[in-house]
Amino acid sequence: MKTLITFLALAAFSSGHSFAADKPNILWITSEDHGPQMGCYGDALARTPNVDALAAKGMLFNRVWSVAPVCAPARTSIITGVYPSSTGGLHMRSMVSLPKEMKMYPQFLRDVGYYCTNNSKTDYNLREPGKVWDECSGNAHWKKRPEGQPFFAIFNSTKSHESQIRTRPHQQITDPSKIRVPAYHPDTPEVREDWAQYYDKVSEVDADAGKMLKEIELAGLAADTIIFYYADHGSGMPRSKRWPCNSGLQVPMVVFFPEKWKHLAPKEYTTGGKSDRLVSFVDLAPTLLSIVGVKPPEWMQGHAFAGPHQSEAQPFIHGERGRMDERMDLVRSTTDGRYVYLRNYFPHVSQAQRVAYQFATPTTRVWYQLFSEGKTNDAQSIFWRVPKAPEELYDLQTDRDEVKNLANSAEHRAVLEKLRNAQREHLLKVKDICFLPESELHARSAGSTPYEIAHDPAKFPFAKILDAADIASNLDPAAVPKLIELMSDSESAVRWWATLGLLMRGGEAVTKNVSLLEKALGDSLPAVRIAAAQALGAFGDDAALGKALSTLGELAPPEKNGVLVSMSALSAIEALGPKAAPLYPAIIAMKQNGPSPDGRYNEYVPRLMANIVPGTKPDEDKIKGKGKKKNKAQQ
Repeated sequence: MKTLITFLALAAFSSGHSFAADKPNILWITSEDHGPQMGCYGDALARTPNVDALAAKGMLFNRVWSVAPVCAPARTSIITGVYPSSTGGLHMRSMVSLPKEMKMYPQFLRDVGYYCTNNSKTDYNLREPGKVWDECSGNAHWKKRPEGQPFFAIFNSTKSHESQIRTRPHQQITDPSKIRVPAYHPDTPEVREDWAQYYDKVSEVDADAGKMLKEIELAGLAADTIIFYYADHGSGMPRSKRWPCNSGLQVPMVVFFPEKWKHLAPKEYTTGGKSDRLVSFVDLAPTLLSIVGVKPPEWMQGHAFAGPHQSEAQPFIHGERGRMDERMDLVRSTTDGRYVYLRNYFPHVSQAQRVAYQFATPTTRVWYQLFSEGKTNDAQSIFWRVPKAPEELYDLQTDRDEVKNLANSAEHRAVLEKLRNAQREHLLKVKDICFLPESELHARSAGSTPYEIAHDPAKFPFAKILDAADIASNLDPAAVPKLIELMSDSESAVRWWATLGLLMRGGEAVTKNVSLLEKALGDSLPAVRIAAAQALGAFGDDAALGKALSTLGELAPPEKNGVLVSMSALSAIEALGPKAAPLYPAIIAMKQNGPSPDGRYNEYVPRLMANIVPGTKPDEDKIKGKGKKKNKAQQ
């Protein structure tokens, strides 16, 4: 009987996947935290012979953007083919769910007979919808597949990760004196050493790629295997990682299609060629499906660039930044390949919000010290300044380091408007639900998913919310009357943006509207109350400050209000500095965690508490005891 069952199972597999032998193997070699600082991209300082050789027999893409400048949302876009701002998975450790009709791309591949392995990082901001991989571990390998079954395999190298470019001691190979220090960084020994070590680490991931390529050759599979090499976002150096400009989003991508499978290659594929097609990480999932003969579903927002279902090149690609650990921000970026446009919807916070992980890099610390001492030039100071410019426009042909903002240039007005309009159309198309306060995003999607809520105009009137966000964040003083009007809108997210608009303008905008802001302290949406309290605390008189602190004190405890509301309240308290000192005893005494979407949020409230009241000791048992995933470590 056992033999019969085994025979029937094998027969079922054979009949159900009879086409599997006609499918190519697909190998993805990936690495972390590095841009196109590779020999095949013309960097004379780089030592990357293995990827260079792959490019010589394959093709590289010149203009590839990660969707986000940090790994979790970047991988979230790859695994779904959907923008994280559309699924609600943009904010770090969001752990939102997908609608039932959506799958992750390995599930599609497995459905048509592929053996799918991931070695080994996941770190998605999404909950996995069932079994995704045949194996996902440090031991996962295509060699474990049943004989004759085609494989899709990822091997990820972490050797170029942000954490590795500052690990000392390090045996230096690249000469720091030969480094081209970008215009936004100060030219100091620490900066040169970090950049030199970065180049060394890129060489190490190239060596890892070489091992994977050699393994395929030795197994006699080179003629049957399509190969992709790419990194997950720009370099791990500050002002690249976490910032959605070109230096934070541009990545290398090299593809190789063996002769047998060249009919599946991009239309412009030539041996040793280079493509100027704009490619986004949301394009990877639909491209994979197209290569294996599956038409990408309509809900995928990317565009296949290979296989029978490849589409025409797109005129723009887009980037996004949300909450980075405990630091909230909202930035969207767009490029046509030459110009980069950024829209800062939170201009009242700097590019360089203090993320503890980033400050572990020597470059960050010395850069901040020099800025604090007034020793940085204009290009080096942009990273730290508040407010940020609401709009930024850079010409990569003349300003590769993106430090000369052309947003106010009359000569570039047409370019600005073209990219601004393209970005707005994109946001409306993907239904960017991250324009809601994060706590509200989760509240509205209870019992459903953020993606489904985003596509329900009754629950998410996005055009109206986006208009409010544009008005609030443009910093135009003439917009104050409109903001006052919007503060009584029936849509709570509109009221939040309007209140933020007064906070962003500060000074007279707040002092002339104290009574309106005091009324907002009783709003039904906690985010409105917090924004009003921060505005009154920063710019109001003593009486207004007292009311503001009372409100923030009520909303800060995570046990009572949940972690997301607590994070917002604590961020406002931190922003008030010494004015919030009366709250310090309560902050020291309060519990450090409460209800949250996932245990991976456990670190954020303790970090904010320690930033507000130095010396506050995090409850390590609470932080480490819940929700940790083995692949979480690197961001």
